[in-house]
Amino acid sequence: MPHLGHVHLKVRELDRAVDFYSSLLGLDVTERHVNYAFLSFGSHHHDLALQALGDDAADPGPGVGLYHSAWEVETPAELRATYETLDERGVSVAPVDHGISKALYFDDPDGNGVEVYLDTREANDQDEWDGRNRRFDPAALSRRR
Repeated sequence: MPHLGHVHLKVRELDRAVDFYSSLLGLDVTERHVNYAFLSFGSHHHDLALQALGDDAADPGPGVGLYHSAWEVETPAELRATYETLDERGVSVAPVDHGISKALYFDDPDGNGVEVYLDTREANDQDEWDGRNRRFDPAALSRRR
């Protein structure tokens, strides 16, 4: 059965993108070339590939294409810590409670959509999304792991 091998994002500035994803998600660089960096959580060669196009590259488009990459955390404390890191960096975040997950939606420095979420299906005894999209306060999440 296939599984998602990695996400490949085009960015303007490689160092800035590497710093953003490694400091926010805890990814480590496994390999780096002139315009490419490969980052991993440790089990695979890379979970995220970054390709630098240069400062004059066009913004991501509004039409068909990647809407966002989504990254799952294991605990409410991790989601809160992600929110705090984004807040410290001045990144605008939309926190949304879907009933089956609590998600933080934001853009990376190049305008690529990103979601970091906590699966809450078991905790809420809810297996399917019922269309809920309510704001929540990520700063109110527990700090305990």
